[in-house]
Amino acid sequence: MAFEIPDNLHPDCAPVVWLLGTWQGNGQGDYPTIEPFHFGQELIFTHDGRPFFHYMSRSWITDENGEKVRDAALETGFLRCRPEGRLELLLVHNTGVTEVWDGRAEGGRIELRTAFVGATPSAKPVTSGHRLYGNVEGDLAYAYDMEAEGQELQPHLWARLRRA
Repeated sequence: MAFEIPDNLHPDCAPVVWLLGTWQGNGQGDYPTIEPFHFGQELIFTHDGRPFFHYMSRSWITDENGEKVRDAALETGFLRCRPEGRLELLLVHNTGVTEVWDGRAEGGRIELRTAFVGATPSAKPVTSGHRLYGNVEGDLAYAYDMEAEGQELQPHLWARLRRA
């Protein structure tokens, strides 16, 4: 699918401009405290010319045939683009967790690590995370490692999404 660079793109956003738009696809999840699962997902990155993107994600659990079983995670936030490919990501999850991430973009690769994790009293404890995003043959591929509920940092989610 064709992608056009917006005329009002802030220069600090250039290393991540390829993220803009809507992405859809499927992924898998696993963690020692839960059963492995498959999911569908939609990510949306928008901007208005300032040095950040608004980010929204929704996902749903799927069965072995790829059919939706139930709604799953929601997250929203802002990808703040700083000079020289530096990034700050602010996220809020429907599970009661808030996160501040710090990282870099270079080429078609983004790497982020948690700088802060906050939670409501009813949220499951999340200690830290590591996210990798990549432009792989025009698709958005990502992996999310999580340290939570007394477990060490390890793979939790991975997916490959296509531009909608």
